[in-house]
Amino acid sequence: MKPIPIEKIKRFGSIGMVVGLHWICFYASIKLANASLALICLAMTSLFTSFFEPMILKTKFQKIEIFLGICIVPAMALIVSDLSSDYFVGVLVGILSAMLAAYFSVLNKKYITDHDPYIITFIELGSAALMMSVIVLILWSTTSYLTVMMPHSTMDWVYMMILSLVCTTLSFILALKGLKHISAFGYNLIFNLEPLYGVLLAILILHEHKDLSPRFFVGAFVIISTVLAYPFFINRSKKKLTLT
Repeated sequence: MKPIPIEKIKRFGSIGMVVGLHWICFYASIKLANASLALICLAMTSLFTSFFEPMILKTKFQKIEIFLGICIVPAMALIVSDLSSDYFVGVLVGILSAMLAAYFSVLNKKYITDHDPYIITFIELGSAALMMSVIVLILWSTTSYLTVMMPHSTMDWVYMMILSLVCTTLSFILALKGLKHISAFGYNLIFNLEPLYGVLLAILILHEHKDLSPRFFVGAFVIISTVLAYPFFINRSKKKLTLT
């Protein structure tokens, strides 16, 4: 295992700050809109990645990736068109969250090759935690938000540990390992399956379907179909290259 030079530790630390900003925007989107809309906004990650990846990695623009990314835009427009104006800010913050997610995943794709995903996870999530701790301290010194944000029972702490260790740290490590074998666009399309089970859980647990119109579900169906279509198009293009 190669030791990581100081300049690369700083680089991964800065990427971690982008991860932290992504989290802040994502949860702010939930607060400003709702969980279902915040999750659907994350599907825009694919569109941003289809442009960020060739620009940052200096590769060719892939027509199929841009096409599938653009397919998500009218679906998002369909979802947003029927929303209450109270949700617009939440949607914009959710789209910003998607852009940040695309940005840090492409940067990780670029720099992960020669380094251990466990070490990178430690640096990036540690950097994100440090940045967010500073923000929490600022909120604590200026407002009363800290007491609202802190878990209020033992089970809340247990849920926090599960979310932080299993749903965040473990998934982040697996994502970095996956990025060594697939493109950032492919990774983010797979990641975009999160809206599918996320929206279903929001309906089952939070009963958010009462606040959502049929247009939302049509748009969500288009987005999920686009995600599932990606492997089909990739396999088809690989077969054509093999035949030629």
